[in-house]
Amino acid sequence: MAKQPVGGSDKIHPEGAKCIGACDPGEQIEVIVMLRRKDEAGFKQMMARIDSGEAPGQAVSREEFDKRFTASEEDVDKVKAFAKQYGLTVVRAETETRSVVLKGTIEQFQKAFDVKLERFQHHNIGEYRGRTGPVNVPEEMHDAVTAVLGLDSKPQARPHFRFRPPFKPARGAAPASFTPVDLARLYDFPESDGAGQCIAIIELGGGYRDSDLSAYFSKLGVNAPTVVSVGVDNAKNAPTGNPNGPDGEVTLDIEIAGAIAPGARIAVYFAPNSDAGFVDAVNRALHDSTNKPSVISISWGGPEANWSSQSIGAFNDVLQSAAALGVTVCAASGDSGSSDGVGDGADHVDFPASSPYVLGCGGTSLSASGAGIAQEVVWNDGEQGGAGGGGVSAVFAVPAWQKGLSVTRNGTHTALAKRGVPDVSGDASPQTGYEVLIDGEDTVVGGTSAVAPLWAALFARINALNQSPAGFVNAKLYKAKTAFRDITQGNNGSFSASAGWDACTGMGSPDGAKIATALGAAKS
Repeated sequence: MAKQPVGGSDKIHPEGAKCIGACDPGEQIEVIVMLRRKDEAGFKQMMARIDSGEAPGQAVSREEFDKRFTASEEDVDKVKAFAKQYGLTVVRAETETRSVVLKGTIEQFQKAFDVKLERFQHHNIGEYRGRTGPVNVPEEMHDAVTAVLGLDSKPQARPHFRFRPPFKPARGAAPASFTPVDLARLYDFPESDGAGQCIAIIELGGGYRDSDLSAYFSKLGVNAPTVVSVGVDNAKNAPTGNPNGPDGEVTLDIEIAGAIAPGARIAVYFAPNSDAGFVDAVNRALHDSTNKPSVISISWGGPEANWSSQSIGAFNDVLQSAAALGVTVCAASGDSGSSDGVGDGADHVDFPASSPYVLGCGGTSLSASGAGIAQEVVWNDGEQGGAGGGGVSAVFAVPAWQKGLSVTRNGTHTALAKRGVPDVSGDASPQTGYEVLIDGEDTVVGGTSAVAPLWAALFARINALNQSPAGFVNAKLYKAKTAFRDITQGNNGSFSASAGWDACTGMGSPDGAKIATALGAAKS
């Protein structure tokens, strides 16, 4: 049967990657086939209402969504027949997540999708399974398939957290640190513990120890939240014992979200660090009928340029579903300033924070006293110390709610040509960072990865007060200019802070009570 390439599935290897040989043809792997929606035209119409801010927090009920916007059984059957033809096993076939997971050998997948899989080595990434060129599928299922993920295993994202480095403070200045409870107070979060809500936290490695969590929450004097781990695609909660690795990210996320919203259930989704794992983790969280998260916090990401267009498309598709179903998604904008750590001299933004269906969370540096916030500026501790990610997307058009905004570079204002990042910000400098407990060690951590769970916990509090989900908040927040502490000092490399929205701190850091009012919460 004739085959056709899946649009946008071409893979480009990072500069410096070298092919070091063939893959073991007998090695077993799993691959995810993503499918179209039953009613794509109807979905586009609904998304236009969501984009404009006209739709309610939850634009469509789960029942209506399942009826119209899931995959058809007919399309699932096409993939099952294809799998059978090539001797592949169907591990999971779900119409609601629009995904079919197939298992087989490297040799079987090479034949099934007309690809060549090889081993590659890269000085930063290490060894991974990769491919060159597009993925091909039979003509009769070409229209049904939107993406094929998992043939390659290249790590797709990095965690956006930083430990406080050893340094000598300037005379008269000392490093500061805050507990999440301190920051909720300084940012005037509304009184609520997030009861009845679930915060999903996406992790692509590492793990947490219950002993760390119970000791930390006890020390803060807050009730320990219920924390559950959910394994995705054979990953699980697997602490390494090294706080400098992904354990630091996992524990930081849980401790911040749990300290601010201890009444909420915290569901931690562990997935492999690949485009397939990342997309599937968010998709599974969105359709988790057991935990039912109303907010998703993502502290991992990578430069847009590192993603294939089919991967970005498949991920953004899931994020659109989140917006439709009233699930708020917060993502860290990166810790490497306006370059996003790419090193080619150009400006880059981080994905998934750059998706218009995500609340991109940037970073500030905060000075405070007992009386409140004394000063807040753009987080920029230099090349070694990190800076908040932000800039202009190369992929996504300017959303309706960002029309008319501009970026400031070298004192010059230029109209936004595409989606601007971030949307909001919060304390992220390790020099003014978060007091946490990781692998038995008390430490101070910063990074925009702290800002995503900070905002996620704020939404959990607001959702609990409203007894309904805030849902897709971007359009509403851009109208609520006075609900933010406007950050007007500093830069993240190429871009400078300015009055109103800027490409360093977005609209600014939260005035929690005003954000709650903007999203319809009654004053508590």
